[in-house]
Amino acid sequence: MDNVLVIYPTKPEFREELSSILSGYRIIFNESEDSSLIDAQTAGDAVIIIGNPPEDFLKLCPRLKWLQILNAGTNGFVNGEVKETVLLSCASGTYGHSVSEYMVGQTFMLFKKMHLYRDEQLKCNWLHLGEIKSVQDAVILVVGFGDLGFQYAKRMKALGAYVIGVRRSPQPKPDFLDELLLSDQMEEALPRADLVALTIPGTKDTTGIFGRAQLAKMKPGAMLINVARGFVVDTEALCDALESGALAGAALDVTEPEPLPPEHKLWKLSNAIISPHISGSYSMPETIQYIMKLCLDNARRFVAGETLESLVDFKTGYRIPRE
Repeated sequence: MDNVLVIYPTKPEFREELSSILSGYRIIFNESEDSSLIDAQTAGDAVIIIGNPPEDFLKLCPRLKWLQILNAGTNGFVNGEVKETVLLSCASGTYGHSVSEYMVGQTFMLFKKMHLYRDEQLKCNWLHLGEIKSVQDAVILVVGFGDLGFQYAKRMKALGAYVIGVRRSPQPKPDFLDELLLSDQMEEALPRADLVALTIPGTKDTTGIFGRAQLAKMKPGAMLINVARGFVVDTEALCDALESGALAGAALDVTEPEPLPPEHKLWKLSNAIISPHISGSYSMPETIQYIMKLCLDNARRFVAGETLESLVDFKTGYRIPRE
């Protein structure tokens, strides 16, 4: 019988609805993200997988027709790990709420020096740390204008910032955005930005895209937020910019390497805020609801032979825009 493997902790209501939609399949709910708990025979009969299986496990699934991953990014699935005959859909569009709120919080943290005041609190120091920045009229450059960048830009514009978006391909400019640039115009805008926010997908084309040359073009005292992937930024160059004061601060939810080793100097930089890749994690219940809704909607589409939401283009690693 054709198997459906759900490699992810789920709730009873999700299991019930998925079972109803895919009633003609044998569904195995593995309430763990550990695919090694699934035997080779069960894997061999899998035609649908919902979850993030490792490459070694995918090799056990020759009959696979559709893989619904739970990440917004597709790194690790489009470089030969998944056959291009398989329908690959990602969870792009489900993390914008969570990640954008994280980014807004970190923007205020950096602009108001709250991380530095927290450090002084822990040392029992009643100390004024000088000038701070206002979000109102600040120039925010959002590099990557998918769901994450869109949601953050929308929130920052509502707070009074001047917001510039950068995207890979031409699209109409949303009304709330002040400017929309293409990727090859990014570097021209760097000297204007008070804060650069990186929300681009992690692909082979974006690896190292923000290096020493790009950091050098940023306005003195500007700040950086990275919620993309750690490897899109040159970590050593970033450390140098933070240590020298060329950059006033950085908030990093992703690092290279990741996890960041305890001995790495980035931990010791007072003007760096580091979190362990949690901005778009499953900590916020709404995010889980968005992901499960997407999985259910795509299951209905799969059964009906319709185009899946957030279907991935293997050549670019990006989701294919819906017409």
